[in-house]
Amino acid sequence: MILYIAEKPSLARAIAAALPSPQKKEEGCIWLPNGDCISWCIGHLLEQAEPHQYNPAFKSWNLDHLPIIPTDWQWQEKANTKKQLGVLKKLIKKATTLVHAGDPDREGQLLVDEVLHYTKTPVQKLKNTQRLLVNDLTPSAIKKALNNLRSNNEFAALSRSALGRARADWLFGLNLTRAYTIRGRQAGYQGVLSIGRVQTPVLGLVAARDKEREAFVPKDFYQVWASIQTPQGALFQAKWLPSEACQPYMDDENRVLSLLLAKNVANRITNKPAIVMEANYKQKKQPAPLPYSLSALQIDAAKAFSLSAQQVLDTCQALYERHQMITYPRSDCRYLPTQQHKDAPAIIAALARSSGETQQGALNADASRKSKAWNDKQVTAHHAIIPTTQAHKVVSLSKTEALVFNLIARQYLMQFYPEYDYLASYIKLEIEGGLFEAKGNTPISLGWKRLLPNKSKAKDPDDESQNELPKLNKNEELWCTQGQVQEKVTTPPAAFTDATLLAAMTGISRFVTDKDIRAILKETDGLGTEATRASIIELLFKRGFLMRQGKQIHASQTGRAFIDCLPTQLVTPDMTAKWESALNSISLGEASYQTFMTSLEVNLNQLLSASREMPTSALQNLPPPAKNPFAKRKGTTSKRTSSTRKTSGAKTDATKTRRRSKASS
Repeated sequence: MILYIAEKPSLARAIAAALPSPQKKEEGCIWLPNGDCISWCIGHLLEQAEPHQYNPAFKSWNLDHLPIIPTDWQWQEKANTKKQLGVLKKLIKKATTLVHAGDPDREGQLLVDEVLHYTKTPVQKLKNTQRLLVNDLTPSAIKKALNNLRSNNEFAALSRSALGRARADWLFGLNLTRAYTIRGRQAGYQGVLSIGRVQTPVLGLVAARDKEREAFVPKDFYQVWASIQTPQGALFQAKWLPSEACQPYMDDENRVLSLLLAKNVANRITNKPAIVMEANYKQKKQPAPLPYSLSALQIDAAKAFSLSAQQVLDTCQALYERHQMITYPRSDCRYLPTQQHKDAPAIIAALARSSGETQQGALNADASRKSKAWNDKQVTAHHAIIPTTQAHKVVSLSKTEALVFNLIARQYLMQFYPEYDYLASYIKLEIEGGLFEAKGNTPISLGWKRLLPNKSKAKDPDDESQNELPKLNKNEELWCTQGQVQEKVTTPPAAFTDATLLAAMTGISRFVTDKDIRAILKETDGLGTEATRASIIELLFKRGFLMRQGKQIHASQTGRAFIDCLPTQLVTPDMTAKWESALNSISLGEASYQTFMTSLEVNLNQLLSASREMPTSALQNLPPPAKNPFAKRKGTTSKRTSSTRKTSGAKTDATKTRRRSKASS
């Protein structure tokens, strides 16, 4: 008997739909006519054991207990899914062949593997276990995946990597949250001061931006523009390029701060000849942007519709599981396997049966065109988020679902349109000994940009290029009819929004000064994972560390004070960069799990020592938390589980800070 173990019921139903009928549904499983069976997890059926299960004394929070480091790690069965785990135990024992059908990522790998090991599956049966990788829940896609099963042993290193992160997050989050919460109580603050290797640097990022904005002092600066006329009567504008002699009157970003200097230049060039020093014209092509990863989609949806990261993730889960209209959404990849290109005609045909701009875009798409998005070398466990052949069911979607789906569909359709073709022009002039430049971008053929709404095609106010520049030759003489001074004011860095905070998390290397760490972060794609960034941001709001002012995101008074108390290592992304580098090496079989854990324990002891020396004055007189964090309450729903559970105060840090191994955070 073959037993397929899916990550969740929706995936199990999708697998069943691709296999022969008639089928018999029983409690917790679906039987196939040949005697094979499909069962499922409900997210994580197991979780890390609570501290008091290692030692009853750990039920109370005490600095003397720290660090709590298990020598023999234990799982515990989740109370609300024990019944389903019982079903799996019996089926695993009965099965002759197992097929692991967790989601195609690090967490999905561990989720089923942990059940197989917890149920003491015999070594030979484990060795023969196969892996089913599903990115698309449509029957045709699942049939293809069923014909391409791989050995589950190929993914053992990926599972060890996920286990390492789960245990490291448990150690880090539980120990440091207890340490800082106790220190906060000593200062009179009764809330939970949670620490996470991702959430704390994110809070630090927002707090630092707020401080930078508050300390910002605006400065006036000046630009000089020359109005140029050609002998044929064409007009354009050229911007002054200050020389080194002007440095005493400029800031470190080469902005002129002297109004007298700017006026003098403007007066000197008025009604004077202008000589062409350079005149370059080059036809350029811009390829379509790649299909979406989850973060890229969340950023665009925040910009276009003001949707939070969590709203986009929840919407994508519905589009994937309930409607089956998109492929696996928790993807960090923006490329597609070359084999997938042959599905393009069917997907485009489905989009052509939808409605509105998406329908029109599909009707004009060329399914034979292959953009740079199809690249097997760039595809790992999963590929970019794209529509499926169920794309025609747009009428069944809610307003938010339709908005997000249309973004995904548009980005996919762009791959089947020509490149954006334009003429890039550059002119450099000399007027009265000074240099001036003009840049122009003249559209020749819109190509994929035809799919963008008109407001997206509007000119960026900070873009100084002009739509069209005249054709000129070097040494040609023109005329400056007037020099004009444009007064401007420096602006503070913008406050974070949902879109820019997500962009900062994915491109966190921009905020790091250490070159080695910056390189690691570029390689590992920043802070957090595609699936956890939304929940990390939401957790910071729930803890009261972040707050919203319209679209802007700021650190609260509590969040600011907390960050001020912490050592630099906890509020910068450096540590998590090193973790991700080590975990990635483990997943590739290039590094040892044990070496990683040993190093982490040494670092944890150092951080706990720092917490004992933390000055608590900054946490005095803070507003009390909105709710008593130690009162009994219902927990939030994890995307890896289907129901909520109750948590007590003593468990708040242990459960919420490491609810899932993915939510490190």
